[in-house]
Amino acid sequence: MSGTDDPLIEPDRLAAELARPDAPTLLDVRWRLAGPPGRGDYVAGHLPGAVFVDLDTDLCGPPGAAGRHPLPDPAVLQAALRAAGVRTGHPVVVYDGGDGLAAARAWWTLRWAGHRPVRVLAGGWPAWCAAGLPQTVEVPTVTPGDVTVRPGALPVLDADDAAALAAADDGVLIDVRAAPRYRGETEPIDPVAGHVPGAVNLPAPGYVTEGRYPAADVLRDRFAAVGVRADGPVGAYCGSGVTAAQAVLALHLAGRPDAALYVGSWSGWVADGSRPVATGPTPGG
Repeated sequence: MSGTDDPLIEPDRLAAELARPDAPTLLDVRWRLAGPPGRGDYVAGHLPGAVFVDLDTDLCGPPGAAGRHPLPDPAVLQAALRAAGVRTGHPVVVYDGGDGLAAARAWWTLRWAGHRPVRVLAGGWPAWCAAGLPQTVEVPTVTPGDVTVRPGALPVLDADDAAALAAADDGVLIDVRAAPRYRGETEPIDPVAGHVPGAVNLPAPGYVTEGRYPAADVLRDRFAAVGVRADGPVGAYCGSGVTAAQAVLALHLAGRPDAALYVGSWSGWVADGSRPVATGPTPGG
């Protein structure tokens, strides 16, 4: 991959691009699952020219039956992206606090919304700081963008799709949560423990470390170990569709840009008590 088709960008290259007259639009999406909101981090210091976008309220819909981080309303998303200065066809770079989770979900959301030229700052804010690159507390004056949200540019699974994929002979549904959650031994967030029957487990550390991804051939081997092939349907889920978006980004790097995200993930699956739940170390429980 090269240019804006590559979903990752290193700090030094981003710094060079930001120095150009038509620099990429820069979105700060720092976020923590358990809070507090990332805006305080942004106020304390951020990349020059970056605009803060809130994962919970701008990039996702309100929690409910569709999960804790469901798809956003397209009109709400469009308004948020325009307010942040996102322009049709103009490159966007997103960054977070370094774990790569919120940035991957932002990358996925913009791509799903039809905005293709979007990249993730590899290593996020810590990598930028470690490189000794400029920081600021100044909030930029934003010229509103004109992006139009066109949902559906990346594949999405709902609960029925996830169940079908998990049961398919030629497909793989990956649960990227920690193994004890997959096995049903513990569930710190959602009301029911276990996994989607038929799903395989590949916890996030198997394909990413602190927002950094191994080489494409290593990623292919690690996904192949849980049954992912060069073809055949593949999807991913986690607790609420954030960590799984990072898995979709890793699959993209591994040569599977058709990988689907189960946005509702486990929080959406267990919202309906009639859905089956598997426990134990194997896909079937």
